[in-house]
Amino acid sequence: MKLNEIRDNEGAHHRFKRLGRGTGSGKGKTAGKGVKGQKARAGHHGMFGFEGGQMPLHMRMPKRGFNNIFARQFSIVNLGTLQRAVDAGKIASGATVTAQSLVEAGIVRKSVDGVRLLGKGELKAHLNLEVAHASGSAIEAVKKAGGKVKVLGVKARHVTKKDAKPGKKAVRRVKAAEKRAARARAAQPANA
Repeated sequence: MKLNEIRDNEGAHHRFKRLGRGTGSGKGKTAGKGVKGQKARAGHHGMFGFEGGQMPLHMRMPKRGFNNIFARQFSIVNLGTLQRAVDAGKIASGATVTAQSLVEAGIVRKSVDGVRLLGKGELKAHLNLEVAHASGSAIEAVKKAGGKVKVLGVKARHVTKKDAKPGKKAVRRVKAAEKRAARARAAQPANA
């Protein structure tokens, strides 16, 4: 083999079709783009799903369900996982286990709204657990093993209108109502 004989494998290099190089080339004038308009231009977007003005499929389909933006994000931990962690020496038997200690031990990746304890698997070691939520079967299994479960609950991540401080309009409305009530009382005859 010589340097001048080195070449690509057959079919490895594909010559691109030269566009807009005269009618004789087969791809002259409109260069395979059809005629005029948005689709004939480079970089056009927003045409996907367009059905010529007809109601497109994604709008005809029924919409069901919703995504709750206030849904809690618990990290799930099963009893079997805790037992394996105790056996591996990541958690000491009899220790108090919190969400932070589970993250540090590498059992839970992150704890957004806390840890939810579920009863899958078997727990032999006695542990004192502090979790945001726990199933009934998991609490029973931990107590059976000689441990305790403290359910901390979850803090609200959003403020509802009920909890929020009343706005200026609401305060004005209340004051106006109080004035009307005072006028009505004053207008009533004293002997009535």
